[in-house]
Amino acid sequence: MAFTLATWNINSVRLREGLVAKLMADEGPDVLCLQECKSPVEKIPVEQFQALGYRWMVARGQKGYNGVAILSKLPLEDAGDRDYAKMGHARHVAARLENGVVIHNCYVPAGGDIPDREVNVKFGQKLDFLTDMRDAFLADNPQKSILVGDLNIAPREDDVWNHKALLKIVSHTPIEVAHLAEAQEAGKWVDVTRQDIPEGRLYSWWSYRSPDWDAADKGRRLDHIWATPDISNAAHGSRILRPVRGWEQPSDHVPVFATFDL
Repeated sequence: MAFTLATWNINSVRLREGLVAKLMADEGPDVLCLQECKSPVEKIPVEQFQALGYRWMVARGQKGYNGVAILSKLPLEDAGDRDYAKMGHARHVAARLENGVVIHNCYVPAGGDIPDREVNVKFGQKLDFLTDMRDAFLADNPQKSILVGDLNIAPREDDVWNHKALLKIVSHTPIEVAHLAEAQEAGKWVDVTRQDIPEGRLYSWWSYRSPDWDAADKGRRLDHIWATPDISNAAHGSRILRPVRGWEQPSDHVPVFATFDL
């Protein structure tokens, strides 16, 4: 079975219902994972999505904050969730496809503005979240799994517009990069996007604060698709849909795609 998967921090699924529907109609991924839905599950506008063929949904929601959803044209079943860092946030949900592949949809905390857990509680929560992810992967030894989401870290030097300028900026600090690497290594996860596109600058996020995001191009690759080694070689066709950042009233993130032949 071949299927295409996309991940997108939508920054309010209700506000941007039309953009989600446009992506579904234009690109038609078989599975679409959304983060920062900012909606209780029962208020996610599923009717339009179902009309476009996305008949299945597994989601966790909160009013106004966080929230993750997996929308699918393919049958899937709920495979649970984890409350990493025990914050009580809707930041993880998993679903299982009929072929047994488990998809994990994650929204790692952004971490605030100051990269110091002693003065910034949010930064400490982010590091704790990643540590809990690491420990869970060590315990579970995930197989036949895909992990996607807004992981809120750009790990490589060419995942940011200026490595040196961002070394003390949350999302690219050495301690965050190290924590993410530990989580990735614990599950033996393969970075599918960089497996397909090993060289060159790649970004999936551009700040709202930039008056001309496209010309300035001060981006970061915060959104990721990982796969366990047993299925990572089945992945191909990775791409990041940069033009989506220029849609009307866009999210500051754009969708990341990969196709799996399984």
